[in-house]
Amino acid sequence: MSDTAYAELVGQAAAVDAVRAAARDAHRPGGGVGVMTHAWLITGPPGSGRSNLAYAFAAALLSEHGETDPGVRAQVDARTHPDLAVLASERVTITIEEVRRLVGASQYSPSVARYRVMVVEDADRMTERTSNVLLKALEEPPERTVWILCAPSEADLLPTIRSRVRVVRLRVPEPQEVARLLVQRDGVEEGVALRAAEEAQSHIGMAHRLATDTEARERREDTIRIALGADTVPKAVRGAQRLLDVAKADSTALNQERDAAERARALASMGVPEGGAVPPQLRHVLKQMEEDQKRRATRGLRDGVDRVLVDLLSVWRDVLLAQLDAGLAPVNAARSDEIRALAAATRPQATLEVLDAIAEARRRLPANVPPLLALEAMLVTAALSRSPR
Repeated sequence: MSDTAYAELVGQAAAVDAVRAAARDAHRPGGGVGVMTHAWLITGPPGSGRSNLAYAFAAALLSEHGETDPGVRAQVDARTHPDLAVLASERVTITIEEVRRLVGASQYSPSVARYRVMVVEDADRMTERTSNVLLKALEEPPERTVWILCAPSEADLLPTIRSRVRVVRLRVPEPQEVARLLVQRDGVEEGVALRAAEEAQSHIGMAHRLATDTEARERREDTIRIALGADTVPKAVRGAQRLLDVAKADSTALNQERDAAERARALASMGVPEGGAVPPQLRHVLKQMEEDQKRRATRGLRDGVDRVLVDLLSVWRDVLLAQLDAGLAPVNAARSDEIRALAAATRPQATLEVLDAIAEARRRLPANVPPLLALEAMLVTAALSRSPR
């Protein structure tokens, strides 16, 4: 088999080997009596490729002999394969109704492939009650149904679910590995690719944006400039609003890109040419998609603020490394002078307090704390860390 189905999973050779072996085993006579099982959990940090691996695995399971067929992979990428069901909620939590519908769909026999594959992205978003609905399906699965769950870590799921899945763990790839992908796949210049990979902290999707989108790079620069300039409480309060504006702009840009691509894929799957009229009987499909996109936009602001906070974590991480003379490569090498100046002007204990404040702001966002308040509290702590004590 060509490796193109797994090409973007940089630095994940062990995980790729595991699912490829399982897919081949699943198509042996007897239905997979070796390394194949009916339920899988793919874990890894954001940007490591959890969903990419899940869909590559699904495509292999839905192809003959466990070797990915390009036509099947195209159907999986478009989410149109008749034996693939996907739960990718845009809400903060996955609802019990969504899981019940998916569990109901899992009871059907495969229509064209050997298996029916159920993919749950962000399985960590399920409450305990919702998880228990999924648990019952994992305890008594139909013979030809395979579940593939994705989550940041095993600890994000109930122990009872963890005991019923086989875990495939993804690691954080090295920046050089991500940069090599950007050069080979996107034609990015090597220096730009490496800087983007470092500043994205090896998050492949974010590295791609930073390497190919000038406005995304400028928004990141604005984020760091605002935070480093907030050296008094009044500046911190004003800076919080500016950071929120940056997050809104980033979220809007990202959602517009996704929405346009999603609409184009939907029209193509309906056989409607670009600019063509949508048949009345299919308009409800687009209407539902647009409603989903509105929900995604609502959640997108929180994600945008979180991206801002992740960037700021990297800055104060670099400050702490400079203070401790750790000898590790900085994430923000282009800001080395400013980072060294801040490191010299503050103490490691104060830097740790800022890192804690940023982490606390990230925890507050899912708890429905207004983003502006979370940002203000964080930046005020950062400003006070520079004051003599």
